[in-house]
Amino acid sequence: MKCDAENSVLLVIDVQKKLTSVMPNKVMERLINNSRLLIKTASLLAIPVIATRQYPKGLGPIEEEIAETLGNNTLEYDKTCFSCAGVRELMDALEKSGRKQVIITGIEAHICIMQTALDLKEKNYDVFVVTDAIASRQRENYENAIHRLIQSGITCINSESVLFEWLQDASHRAFKTVSTMVR
Repeated sequence: MKCDAENSVLLVIDVQKKLTSVMPNKVMERLINNSRLLIKTASLLAIPVIATRQYPKGLGPIEEEIAETLGNNTLEYDKTCFSCAGVRELMDALEKSGRKQVIITGIEAHICIMQTALDLKEKNYDVFVVTDAIASRQRENYENAIHRLIQSGITCINSESVLFEWLQDASHRAFKTVSTMVR
């Protein structure tokens, strides 16, 4: 199954200052760059974006580079549960969108990303986890999460694949803009 711009929602999970500060630098740089690219492209294509903050009182606000990329139409939710599916308002917004594909980026792969992906799949959403836009503090936790997600039937995909599946064709009105951003 491919990502469909008309049926997708981008979910950016817990990319917050106190979490990003404990991630490996190269991994964090990759996550931020790829998440920003996905957010910008989603905005160009009118794909809804939802962002979450895990216990912001303790973990701080959304990372500045991500926050400045989020548009005015981004829905933002605070949470204490690890799975975003435990946030009633978020699930109501997702259902109201009528879209059935959820593209996931964020932190941490083996906790909030995995629990959210598993719960959304159980609720009959098509879930795509963007492997170059998620992170864990420890590489083995990241690798274990990817393995478990794949075993559970969740699609693991890279950011460029998402972008070009959304576009579908080089004749798409946003192709040149997105191609330039990718370079």
